Amino acid sequence: MTDHSHPVSPADSAHPYAALSPDRVLEAAESLGFTPDARVFALNSYENRVYQLGLEHSGLNQSGLEDEAGGLDSIILKFYRPGRWSTDQILEEHGFAAELQAREIPVIAPLEIGGSTLTDFNGFQVAVFPRCPGRPPELDNLDNLLVMGRFVARIHALGATRDFKCRRHLSLDSFAVESREFLLSDGFLPEDLRPAYDSLSQDLIVKMQRQLKENGSMSTLRIHGDCHPGNVLWQDDTPNFVDFDDTMMGPAIQDLWMMLSGDRDQRQGQLLELVEGYNEFYDFKASELALIEILRTLRLMHYSAWLARRWEDPAFPQSFPWFNTARYWSEHILELREQLSALDEPPLQLI
Repeated sequence: MTDHSHPVSPADSAHPYAALSPDRVLEAAESLGFTPDARVFALNSYENRVYQLGLEHSGLNQSGLEDEAGGLDSIILKFYRPGRWSTDQILEEHGFAAELQAREIPVIAPLEIGGSTLTDFNGFQVAVFPRCPGRPPELDNLDNLLVMGRFVARIHALGATRDFKCRRHLSLDSFAVESREFLLSDGFLPEDLRPAYDSLSQDLIVKMQRQLKENGSMSTLRIHGDCHPGNVLWQDDTPNFVDFDDTMMGPAIQDLWMMLSGDRDQRQGQLLELVEGYNEFYDFKASELALIEILRTLRLMHYSAWLARRWEDPAFPQSFPWFNTARYWSEHILELREQLSALDEPPLQLI
């Protein structure tokens, strides 16, 4: 076992993940009782760091974990970004996933090791997940949308039984107002585009505030929060939901609208299939259809601010080289102008 008596704190480096070398990843696995075989693969994750590790032997590992095949041949290690979530918030995420799994809903929940699903290692909070093979769902297949609707509804049926105490709430302030203020104050926007973004983003916020007020209070429940196809692994005609890192209190439609694509007629047809499956396990609120373009706008504004907030992380300029260019900001402003018009369009209908 590696000696961890002198850990390297993420705060000691220029960037938190600068301390996370492949050797450190292997050491983390060893500290949890696993015997990695040096096969380390970085998975597609930017907010956190996530690695797939091969294990040296089958059968029981040193942590006493065993799967149906007789032993884990690989694991997924997730290193949470320091300072993003509190321990209570992460444990609430893990608890929700465990609740869903206990109801035989196909979610990939973290493994409990040493009595907890969360471990401290060298200043990082680390969780271990079983590897789940699969592929993104083909959502142009309407039958798949029917299936997705059923399983999201099962998540929501459990999510509605009680509220999160620590996780954040989806709100216009946190996703739009704070994003706007950050971008205007941090020098990311080119000077010649600042007035356009300033005026347009304010118009969007005012319009969304008015529409939310007209729509009445927004009913919220525990949701996945980032339920796009990349967070679903399709296997044996079943969606396996992964990455509850953004789980939150929010409206049910937030977990559904990102499955719709194409022109209005296509989205209308997709919606009907999704809702048909959804209604088998939980009642869909038609009034939430008026929130779709608001939620899309919030996501666009939040996404740009998220990239800006993470720009000092070396992984971001490398993975998003098109960000923070004059062209990017021009196209972003154009996209927001389109959203200003989209907010005035009638919502999709259950016909």
